[in-house]
Amino acid sequence: MKSQGAIVKRCGCLDPATRRTLGRSCPKLPEPDHGSWYFHCSTRNLLGQTERVRRGGYASEAAASKARDELLILSREQQAGRSWTVTRWLRYWLSTRTRLRPTTKMHYTRDVERFLVPHVGHLILGDLTSRQLNAAFAQIAATRNRSGQPQTPCTLRHVHTTLRAALNAAIREGLIVDNPARRVELPAQERPLARLWTENRVVEWKATGERPSVAVWTPVQLAAFLDYVRDDNLFALWWLIALRGLRRGEAAGLRWTEIDFQARQLCVVRQRTTAGYDVHEGPPKSATSRRTIALDRHTVRILRRHAERQRHHRTRRIGGGKVCHDSGYVFTSPDGLPVHPGYLTQRLRLLVDRAGLPPIRLHDLRHGAATLAHTAGADLKTIQHQLGHATIRITADTYTTSLPATQHKAAEATARLVLNAGTPGAGIRPPAGRRDHEKRRPPTTATTEPISERNQQMQPEPSGRRTHGTR
Repeated sequence: MKSQGAIVKRCGCLDPATRRTLGRSCPKLPEPDHGSWYFHCSTRNLLGQTERVRRGGYASEAAASKARDELLILSREQQAGRSWTVTRWLRYWLSTRTRLRPTTKMHYTRDVERFLVPHVGHLILGDLTSRQLNAAFAQIAATRNRSGQPQTPCTLRHVHTTLRAALNAAIREGLIVDNPARRVELPAQERPLARLWTENRVVEWKATGERPSVAVWTPVQLAAFLDYVRDDNLFALWWLIALRGLRRGEAAGLRWTEIDFQARQLCVVRQRTTAGYDVHEGPPKSATSRRTIALDRHTVRILRRHAERQRHHRTRRIGGGKVCHDSGYVFTSPDGLPVHPGYLTQRLRLLVDRAGLPPIRLHDLRHGAATLAHTAGADLKTIQHQLGHATIRITADTYTTSLPATQHKAAEATARLVLNAGTPGAGIRPPAGRRDHEKRRPPTTATTEPISERNQQMQPEPSGRRTHGTR
């Protein structure tokens, strides 16, 4: 065992002439306290390939020899964990992930190359500790994003999610036995709630330029927008997202074969997403995103008119000698090919600005669809299915900002419940008209004493103290 590899003593002294490390040729190496011990040995990596391992910094030859022997008796996977750096494992992990969506792989790669490699990439995978990771995330939090602002808690959590996934894979492969990322403390992240564009918020936005991160139009503002874009080629798309809550990729990937005009419904079976500028078409975001969405009669008429307009456009374009593909997609560019998802975001931003309305994102139209459905009386389970959420909690916490009319209706109903249930001595006085009506009603069997006697019991005592019933 001890004959495998080599054990040497080296130091970091520099040659005065060449400014290179002297290494094993330093004349001071025979001194006991000068330099440190290293070992070299050969191991096989996860792919079965032979590779050289060099570790150092040991105080004695015996310590270096012991560390080498402990490494050589480990399994191939354990040897990789003790010799691979975090950078090497992260890149190997990314290269072996074959079932990742393109957008997910893009985000993982960004987290790895931009944040993890610079801050923890030099550390040995098997020696990684939660203390090192907490220090690294504190450094990441101090860096600046593209806007010149400190990294947001959302970004830190995305990076942490990527690291946890990579280290969990290392556990499954047998490289490590524990995931130190589980004990990393991150700053609290508040879930962004959709804020309604009330008159006061609109005034503040015009004065300061500040806007909520997630904003929702009122029904009046949405109606104004839809009226403004009624002649836009993508009017049916804006209507469909605003009222039925499709995601951008789901709308961009919608085909005519997935719309049933007779049954008044459409099926979400694919989406077109972007990784950078490249478009990738595939299944929806999750299993629950595969769904059937009911359509009202007016939406069906809008989609029929859109189909007729699309046919006329293709006929005119082909008649003019131009190319126009019959791609089968509902929303297309002038040449008949499916519209780029990124164009939809840019187009909405331009139309909102021209309409003079407070700004919202394309995804905010989806928030607004949930709010409208909730206000119209739809229950949360129905809205969850409409939006394709995995859990009802997401629907309740994020997508159902109540409109003022709904809140006032709930407030009036709550107050009416208390007023109707008011008992003598509770200190609650219904409106005058209701009191006159109650005087004309005969007392119920539950209360047989005259009203005058009950009123006398409600009068304050001479000492000024109130009775127990009027507290």
